[in-house]
Amino acid sequence: MRNKVITASVVAASVLFTACASKSDMTNSTVEHNIKFNEVPVPTTDNQKRKIIATNQITVDGRNTNISYNTIIRSGDKVGDGIFGLLYDKNGNHIRQKDGSLRISNSNDFASLLPVGNKLFMVSHFESRPAAMYLTELKQESNGKLKAVNTKNIDFSKVNGLWVPCAGSVTPWHTHLGSEEYEPDARKIASDGSLDDYYAPMADYYNKDLKALNVYDYGWVPEISVLNEKGDVKVEKHYSMGRFAHELAYVMPDEKTVYLSDDGTNVALYMYVADKPKDLSSGTLYAAKWKQKSNIKAGSANIKWINLGHLSDEYVKAGLDQKLTFDDLFEVSDSPKEGFSSINTTMGHEYLKIKPGMEKLVSRMETRRYAAIKGATTEFRKMEGITYNPNENKVYLSISEIAKGMEDNMKKGKVNSKYDDGGNNDIRVKYNRCGAVYELSLAGTDAIKYSNDGSDIKSSYVVESMKGLIAGMENKKTDEMAKANKCSLDGLANPDNLTYIPNTNTLIIGEDTGSGHQNDFIWSYNIKQNKLTRILTSPYGSETTSPYYYNNIGGHGYLMAVIQHPYGEGDALTSETNMPKNANSVGDMKAYTGFIGPLPVISK
Repeated sequence: MRNKVITASVVAASVLFTACASKSDMTNSTVEHNIKFNEVPVPTTDNQKRKIIATNQITVDGRNTNISYNTIIRSGDKVGDGIFGLLYDKNGNHIRQKDGSLRISNSNDFASLLPVGNKLFMVSHFESRPAAMYLTELKQESNGKLKAVNTKNIDFSKVNGLWVPCAGSVTPWHTHLGSEEYEPDARKIASDGSLDDYYAPMADYYNKDLKALNVYDYGWVPEISVLNEKGDVKVEKHYSMGRFAHELAYVMPDEKTVYLSDDGTNVALYMYVADKPKDLSSGTLYAAKWKQKSNIKAGSANIKWINLGHLSDEYVKAGLDQKLTFDDLFEVSDSPKEGFSSINTTMGHEYLKIKPGMEKLVSRMETRRYAAIKGATTEFRKMEGITYNPNENKVYLSISEIAKGMEDNMKKGKVNSKYDDGGNNDIRVKYNRCGAVYELSLAGTDAIKYSNDGSDIKSSYVVESMKGLIAGMENKKTDEMAKANKCSLDGLANPDNLTYIPNTNTLIIGEDTGSGHQNDFIWSYNIKQNKLTRILTSPYGSETTSPYYYNNIGGHGYLMAVIQHPYGEGDALTSETNMPKNANSVGDMKAYTGFIGPLPVISK
């Protein structure tokens, strides 16, 4: 059966709904609102651990509103013309399991709410290989509840498919900005096109033909624009923003500065400055240099920026179309050699030399390796969510685990130089299995913001320092609950995605934890009071992905929250292999896309 695809159009759409954010919303507010969520207790019974349990009330300036978790759609649901999460190949055919059944992803991740004209759409992506992205038309009821009316697969064949989209964000111009995580290592591709068990499922996009895949097609930032009320879309991948393990791209209020997080081991932090507002097709890419000030708690540092050059999507795409290989870009050596750079990144300790004429393409096709060659810090571990606090002019960044390259020649507190050999060893902080959220301070608008080559960075949103804001703590108890929760139940366990509620001092923090907490939580954190409030717990084996706040859509607020792969991930007591056996039915394993709310609009 051939997929009914969504076609692209060049018709622009006007936004008649009250939009989720405007540029004026991102200025400092004159009113500080006091908000409080009713806290959700830690689940203790088997029945509680199988449920989504969410806060039932929010209080805004003394006024109470009853709220709940509301499911919009679950993976495998048939709504209108489509089946949510059904995977398709390049030719628009359904992908099937070995037994012939339809292959449906339970890895729902980021879902954006996009008002277009008099309609409301949701763009959702699925973190799988091959991946999927769906456009769902929603109906907003008078009480603010959202109902799925129709869902359709978005066709990615013009960009050769979609790979492992993780978190995402909504741009100030109301487009869906996704991600492609864990880029495959082009150096290790074999002559038959194979790499490893993680890469192999992507061949299903090309009717199981691994040699049809181009490894360099994956690891970019996709942007999806909903162009009109008919649901026509424009699909792009922004090659000028670099190729690495994209967790999240977050656009700042100037509509051209973008912070990009890189997930994995020995990764980097990036900043992209577009040439023009609302246009991410060309710009200058930078990588951060950590200049350590302290190793106390999660550490602190000044941040310098390494210029990785200016390029356009078009230039990089031309390189991809040449089907260049790793060997076309680099010379390699097994030992120190004149003219070769010693680096340590996700791919390990390497000696590399860029081939003549290839530096520009290397800067985007092998961005992390290039950043390391240029002297940037490639030692961060499990870099996750990013959000912005317009009231304090701060950026927040979560690090799910402080370990390996972030330690000083150690691995999880024990001597091990693997992650620092051949690199800079810039970051030297203490191991914390439970992770931390960092606060990043921006240079003043009048500050001189030079990159390493002396050129001015053309942005008023340049990070100049970062420090630990709040960190998780190991569970020191010895009771039965402690066996299932290696991190304190009163604190964070492997913070993942973040969203900020402006004018309230409230940072929302999701978790992606295995052994840290048996059930993943979403927290509300008051940055002034240093107070955490647990506002959601998820079922066994699931992850709370991509919480995202919308202040005003049609007179209601929403805190999106996706519950990914229930019974699909191991914890401290149950392996990933055995976890599915705990589900009472296959239906229990379907992922949830929904929201906490509806919330009252928090006005200035």
